[in-house]
Amino acid sequence: METDETSGALRTPLAALHKSAGATVGTWFGCLLPSHWMDPRVEEEFARKSVALVDKNYRAYLTFTGPDRVRYLNAILTNNIKDLGAGQGNVSLLLNPQGHILAEMETYGLPDRLFCVSYAMIRERLIETIEKYIIMDDVTLTDESHRSGTLAIEGPKAAAVAEELTGVDLSALQELSRIECAVASIPCWITKRSPGGVAGCEFLSAQESQANLWQIILESVEKHGGGPMGYAALSAERLAQGVPWFGYDFGEKQIPHEAGLEASHISYTKGCYTGQEIVERVRSRGQVNRRRVDLIFDGPGAPDAGETLTVDGKEAGIVTRAAVPSFLSHAIGMAYVRKDHNAPGSRLNWSRGTALISKFPGGLAETMPPA
Repeated sequence: METDETSGALRTPLAALHKSAGATVGTWFGCLLPSHWMDPRVEEEFARKSVALVDKNYRAYLTFTGPDRVRYLNAILTNNIKDLGAGQGNVSLLLNPQGHILAEMETYGLPDRLFCVSYAMIRERLIETIEKYIIMDDVTLTDESHRSGTLAIEGPKAAAVAEELTGVDLSALQELSRIECAVASIPCWITKRSPGGVAGCEFLSAQESQANLWQIILESVEKHGGGPMGYAALSAERLAQGVPWFGYDFGEKQIPHEAGLEASHISYTKGCYTGQEIVERVRSRGQVNRRRVDLIFDGPGAPDAGETLTVDGKEAGIVTRAAVPSFLSHAIGMAYVRKDHNAPGSRLNWSRGTALISKFPGGLAETMPPA
């Protein structure tokens, strides 16, 4: 990818197409991606009530071949790679020896290789780190990032759109499983992904086919009452679902238990991996000095990332991300809060009001308007 000379953001395959369609393009995950086409709250309602189309070209794609590929990745990633069957995937973390999070990675098992998905903003450093660990192993890492791109659909009508376009029944697939298909003769890999528990999917295709694929999917999405969703709306939706973002809500400053990823990204039965000693030590201790929490804010607007949260005038936490979802009149967000103040139900102060520690999505039920 080329680099935008003004913002420093990475150019993505569809940035020009989105601008010509009237989108406001911003920097998300270090890449030029659409912030919104219209009111973000309207776009978020596509994902909540019909179907939304999302440009996910912030990804880095790596393949691993060679007889030691499974053993090697299993020794450096936190989740169980050796038991992945063909077409199955899972999500892991790459840690340094001190247990800090260097990357979030998805790994998919294929008959002749492992396919990994991470973030373009850390691609060069990630490749350098991974190759550093390849010493005596018969493993070949290939960077596929310049060849591939990803689009996604989500929402209650996403499964119908997927079946209409590909003939694939998403209900027959396991989460994070992938199969080959075609959309109007464009070869794709379709991966099941269910944000908020609602079946949706991603389409991985050759980068040169992304523009045509976007237009074809968009036509189907609009026919089902949906539309494109930019990252302002997507951020609000992920906050409501309680889903943290790498680079925003967790990264090199955190260990998995601080970020609340110990149940979703780690296998405790797979054996040794880089950083395991720290993970097990924290697990046995059962406590960390600070932890990521979900927050419901009162007061006008939403706090900026980096805003300080206080208790009795003393710093108690730092906001990582906040937004006002389409179904609320007030902001929600995430923050890291010290252990003395991070229990659900605790209240903290911010510059324009107070913040209640909750747990999403369940903790939002009492704040939502009647159906």
